[in-house]
Amino acid sequence: MSSVLFAVGAAAFRARWWVVLGWVFVVGLLLAGAGTLGTGTNNSYNFPGTESQDALDSLTRTFPQFSGTSAQLIAVAPTGGDVTDPNFQAAVESSVTTIGTISQVSGVTSPYSDASSGDIAPDSSAVLVPIQLAVGNADVTTSTSDSLQAQGRALQDALPDGSQVAVGGQVFSQVDTGVGLSELSSLVIALVVLLFTFGTLVAAGLPILTAVTGVGTSVAIVLIGTRFATITSTAPLLAVMLGLAVGVDYAVFIVSRHLDQLRRGMTPQESVPRAVATAGSAVVFAATTVIIALLGLAVARIPFLTITGVAAALAVACAAAVALTLTPALLGFGGWRVIRRRDRPGPAEPPETSEASEASEDADIGEPEPAAERRPGGFFGHWVRAATRWPPVTVLLVTAALAVVALPAVQLRLALPSSGALPAGTPGRVTYDLIGEHFGPGYNGPLLVTGSVIQSTDPVTLVNDLAAELGDLPGVDSVPLATPNESGDTAVIQVIGTGAPDSAQTEALVNESRGKEQAWLDTYAVDLSVTGYTALGIDISTRLGSAMLPFGLLVIGLSLVLLAMVFRSIVVPVTAALGYALSIGVAFGVTARVFIDGALAGPLGIDYVGSVSSFMPIIVMGVLFGLAMDYEVFLVSRMREDYVHHGEPRPAIERGFVASARVVTAAAIIMIVVFAGFIRNGDASIQPIAVGLTVGVATDAFIVRMTLIPAVLAWFGRYAWWFPAWMERVFPHFDVEGEGLSQEDALAGWPEPGDHVGIAAQDVRVAGQSPEVAGLDALVRAGDVLVIEGGSRSERRDLLLGLTGRLPITAGRCKVAGLVLPPRASSVRSRTSVVLLDRDHDAVPRLARALLDEVVLVAIDGADAVVDPAVRADLRAVLAEARAGARARSGPPRTLVLSCASHEAVDDLVPADAAVHVVSLDRAPSAPELDPARGA
Repeated sequence: MSSVLFAVGAAAFRARWWVVLGWVFVVGLLLAGAGTLGTGTNNSYNFPGTESQDALDSLTRTFPQFSGTSAQLIAVAPTGGDVTDPNFQAAVESSVTTIGTISQVSGVTSPYSDASSGDIAPDSSAVLVPIQLAVGNADVTTSTSDSLQAQGRALQDALPDGSQVAVGGQVFSQVDTGVGLSELSSLVIALVVLLFTFGTLVAAGLPILTAVTGVGTSVAIVLIGTRFATITSTAPLLAVMLGLAVGVDYAVFIVSRHLDQLRRGMTPQESVPRAVATAGSAVVFAATTVIIALLGLAVARIPFLTITGVAAALAVACAAAVALTLTPALLGFGGWRVIRRRDRPGPAEPPETSEASEASEDADIGEPEPAAERRPGGFFGHWVRAATRWPPVTVLLVTAALAVVALPAVQLRLALPSSGALPAGTPGRVTYDLIGEHFGPGYNGPLLVTGSVIQSTDPVTLVNDLAAELGDLPGVDSVPLATPNESGDTAVIQVIGTGAPDSAQTEALVNESRGKEQAWLDTYAVDLSVTGYTALGIDISTRLGSAMLPFGLLVIGLSLVLLAMVFRSIVVPVTAALGYALSIGVAFGVTARVFIDGALAGPLGIDYVGSVSSFMPIIVMGVLFGLAMDYEVFLVSRMREDYVHHGEPRPAIERGFVASARVVTAAAIIMIVVFAGFIRNGDASIQPIAVGLTVGVATDAFIVRMTLIPAVLAWFGRYAWWFPAWMERVFPHFDVEGEGLSQEDALAGWPEPGDHVGIAAQDVRVAGQSPEVAGLDALVRAGDVLVIEGGSRSERRDLLLGLTGRLPITAGRCKVAGLVLPPRASSVRSRTSVVLLDRDHDAVPRLARALLDEVVLVAIDGADAVVDPAVRADLRAVLAEARAGARARSGPPRTLVLSCASHEAVDDLVPADAAVHVVSLDRAPSAPELDPARGA
């Protein structure tokens, strides 16, 4: 990957004008498409497979009057007035008549009719006008909603002074909350942080510019998608929040690495591609983990949540794409101006060549110095030493403190946001508050109980009996409506609870009602279902709550696998996953304190407490997972790199920490600032997510990754980097710090230029190889034959698999067909073939087919096990023919590698004109300089 990213960075640097113009064109085109094709977001929720959704779908066919969305008009009499006053009543009834003529309105009930006595407040202070629409929320036109509000204003003018009229309900349960001043101010704070971190305005402004570009791209795509799918208002807001945060962070990692390299003497032309190849690999890793986690939201099997996850994943993907392409282009324009003047080379002090800078790096990581002489100082040096002074004490204290803060998480109540969570002053919120004040909170979230009564000979009496039983249930305030449809086959009963739509009382009432369904089926032969928007919200909260555990296991399991791939360790991934669990617990605990208990709700600008968005926990889990892995990789990879070079656990932790802590701190502060900017946004769906992510990032970056993890690694010492041999063989390698690129650079001139080498190996060892077995030393020109003898059969076979990129090479240096192993293992695999003669009865024909392919190397294992004279003759003929074919075709000749117990057993198989190199695995290990003139 690092090689590919190096090429991307180099190309973007050279063609920087085209890259910038290309992104300007793409963003402009997408924004134009969003303005032309976008239809706007819609907070209509559909949850297939739930009882409430199935019942609503059935009502669409049997009782369409109740299948659409609804609105409510409330008219409040002046203080001391009475809504039964003739003038007040006449104005309301006139308004009811007019509302009935509005397009898409299927029914409106006068509160003064006999059937609607429940729509007059007990103290006659207010009346409620239920309005039923023939379509769902997604299909309500702007003209319909505007006409309803206009009629509310007209009624307000017709009523006596001091009266109050509001129109709300489901139709007005959403508002379009855009990006406001608090979000934009977070970018200014981020710019200040970057200016302090990088020291120049050019370097500080670059991540802000790339982040805004990525956000513009992703949000435009999401808005275009509103024409083809129902997308809630949460999706673009989440895309903006994530896009800004990760977009700045990804660019910060690349720019930071570039500045470090410039200070070491690299030229911008050399540094930019190398920064993209190294820090860019970490960006790809981080973005991949976040995207996988966000796409994992599909495990809840809820369409709108899946779409929200896709939109957020798209924002992360766009941020990564912009960081990897636009960032190197802008760095090309920045040149030396991205670093402070005092750090730039003077006229008499030309920049060091890359070879010189590499030599200085090699000097830095050469012979281990005494630990005391290499202990870093400064703020972060004191930080890490404090964290690792008494590792067990740090681990226990930090874990206990985080666990205590996480305890309130058990109180977290999930609910879909109701109109009561809308910003104060909006029509839906005003109506909600007035209804709750004059009629009771249950009127804001009525339940519908429906079922088929087609078998009944007296459906009206049956429905009345069911209504009476429902009215006796605990938590029921009233049953204002109970009626069969015109054909007498479906019944609808409206139930008003004593609690608010998102309250625990209403949830208990829904569960109690559903618990009676079997008894009603036995008594009345009616299969009833509880539905309505309120019941739908309870169903979705239940499903999301049950999805948290499998989703948590998914992301934690993913973190274990990914980090084991990166760090080749057991301790690192396990402690990283446990640390993530602590961070999530703290995020949920603080969110519960704010949104359930109301702590700090006023200063944070939070109007509504009592519950959080049903999808908040699972989204926070997904996003925080990716960010936590990002910080883990950036910090611990530097520690591992130092440990590999020096072999000293404690100094490696300190040096690696100090080398990366400054950038991680800046990145985390920017994340916190961006997320915190959305807390005062006013959107009830986004506010809990913003609080959870703000607290989660702060906890994970500064307490878990920068305090707890160094203490754990110090506690385990050398065992922190232990990795079982079998896992080393099974797990693929993932290079997130560009180590492969460094290896390729280091071996660019090895062996001597001009040699057309098929295999160059010096003290090469593969995963799982016994230390008693000698490392492989060989220099084989293309077209020659290498025979590996000695050792056990499995050891010889593993070495063949290592030389062909199919098993990790763990020590030494190696090139096959000019490609460095292990960094270019995938390319080596595509250019080589392996044939196991002792395992495959059809091996000789398969070998013949392999030799016909355009491969540069063929490895053959078990040739000495072929004892049948006829088969052996066929094998000899195939190898001879391959040799002749190699001379005839253009391109480099094909190299053959054979493994056997003794080279005498394959002497007759080797073509007579081939140069043969024999390597024995039984000889004493050594690593002399390779001499092209000698056989091994």
